[in-house]
Amino acid sequence: MNHIAIVEDDAAIAEMLAFHMQAQHYQTTHFADGEQARRSLLSEHYDLVLLDIMLPNCNGLDICKEIRQHKPGLPILMLTSLDGEADRVIGLELGADDYLTKPFSIRECVARVKALLRRTQVSQRAPEVAAEPPVLERLHIAELLIDAGSRVVQLQQQPVELTAREFDLLFYLAQHHGRVFSRTQLLDAVWGYSHDGYEHTINTHINRLRNKLKRAGDQPDFIQTVWGVGYKFLSPDEVENA
Repeated sequence: MNHIAIVEDDAAIAEMLAFHMQAQHYQTTHFADGEQARRSLLSEHYDLVLLDIMLPNCNGLDICKEIRQHKPGLPILMLTSLDGEADRVIGLELGADDYLTKPFSIRECVARVKALLRRTQVSQRAPEVAAEPPVLERLHIAELLIDAGSRVVQLQQQPVELTAREFDLLFYLAQHHGRVFSRTQLLDAVWGYSHDGYEHTINTHINRLRNKLKRAGDQPDFIQTVWGVGYKFLSPDEVENA
C-alpha cells in the first residue's frame, strides 16, 4: 500500500484529499505544521508528498528543497494558490515533479498522483532489469550516456543526478533525436496528461536538465529551443554546425 503524506494546513482540503486518496487504497498521513512535516518526511518512508506552499513554521518551498537534497526520488506534487505563479516556478526549480493550482479538480489530483506513483515504481524496478538492456534502452550520443535499464546518466564519464521526471524527459527527447516536440506533446508523453497553463512544468524541467548537464560537462546544450514550437535533442556536433 502506497503511503502518501498530505502537508496542508487547510483542514477541509486535507480531509478531502485524505478521503479520496484512501478511496484509492492509499495510506495517508496528514501534517498541518510545516516543521513537523519536514522532520517526518526526512526520517520516515513515504511514497509521495502532496505539499502545500503556505504552511506554519516552515514553508513548502523550503521543505521541497530539503527533500530533494536527501530523497531525490520521492515524488512531490505541489499545491499552489491561483495567483502564485512565482511560487509554482520556484517549486519546480527546487525539484517538485508537478503542481496543482487551487481550487483544483479532485479527479485531476488523483490522476496526477497515480501517474507519479506509476513512474516511480517503474524507476524502482529498473535496476532489476537484465545487466545488458536492449540497445534502444541504452543511448550513447557523443559523450552522453543514457541507460534506461539502470536509470543512469553520465556525461564525459561523470554521473549526472536526475530526478525520475528529469530522466524520463531527457530519455524521451534523446530517443527521438532531432524531432521537435511542443510542450503539450511532452506533457502527454512524459507526464501522461496535457492541460493549458501547465507549460511552466516543461520549461522548468528543461532548464533544470540543461543546468545539470552543463555542470557535468563543457559541451553545448543537448536540448535546443525551437522558438514558437518547442524543444528538440541534438548532439554537440549538430549544435555547432546548425
